[in-house]
Amino acid sequence: MTREDFEEAVADALDAVPPELARAMENVVVLVEDVPPPDAPQDLLGLYEGVPLTERDSWWAAGALPDRITIFRLPTLAMCEDADEVVDEVRTTVVHEIAHHFGIDDERLHELGWD
Repeated sequence: MTREDFEEAVADALDAVPPELARAMENVVVLVEDVPPPDAPQDLLGLYEGVPLTERDSWWAAGALPDRITIFRLPTLAMCEDADEVVDEVRTTVVHEIAHHFGIDDERLHELGWD
């Protein structure tokens, strides 16, 4: 899958986020990178970096940079057998990282079936 096709899959996954959740996302940018940072597991599919909405206070926004959700292309491609599987995995990863933005941790995501 080309980078362009992968980025389109990420955009489609974001478009599928229910409008009420999309409107509630605050000061967050979604990026695509080929590989995770050197200090992260190299099979990492996505990463949320920022302050979850549940942890922000009235002083948070003063000069705050946007939170970052990064979806990693090459690890996703390596674990998937075909384009349909990539699209499904991208959707799951996008939802997973958005959940972190809303303060939902990995344990709760597991309970909800979003592994």
